[in-house]
Amino acid sequence: MPRRPSLKFLLAHPAHFFALGCGSGLAPKAPGTFGTLFAWATYALFHAYFSDFGLLFLLTAAYIAGIWFIDITGRAIGDPDHGSIVWDEIVPFWLVLLMTPDTLLWQCAAFALFRYFDITKPQPARYFDEHVKNGFGVMADDLVAAGYTLLSLALLKIVFA
Repeated sequence: MPRRPSLKFLLAHPAHFFALGCGSGLAPKAPGTFGTLFAWATYALFHAYFSDFGLLFLLTAAYIAGIWFIDITGRAIGDPDHGSIVWDEIVPFWLVLLMTPDTLLWQCAAFALFRYFDITKPQPARYFDEHVKNGFGVMADDLVAAGYTLLSLALLKIVFA
């Protein structure tokens, strides 16, 4: 059974630091939820400093780097999708927040929907989760969850507009 990462592990390599969500993935229970909460909190810190296009460029770079972070960290832990690896929650949820109305109600809905789709893994997320055991697969299943979240939010917006 893969070991549970420690603070020492988190700081041992830059890839571990990011893959473990700057420490948010070390939460003893529900690390994916803590990673998503970390994404929500940090989004507010940097969103004001970038245009939407600049932020999309940054998120693309963070997504691509995340594939490498997760590969390195998953190999070191012995599990390509260990629960403590939460960069795959963080970057897709940043994307969701970029496209979500800037109100607490919409962001709470986005959070709940993203966690729902991340946990239930509707197709093709389930395919990536079960068959693509590397950084790409780990990142891809959460990007699919982000897509389902955005689609659901768009439908809610149409219904309640």
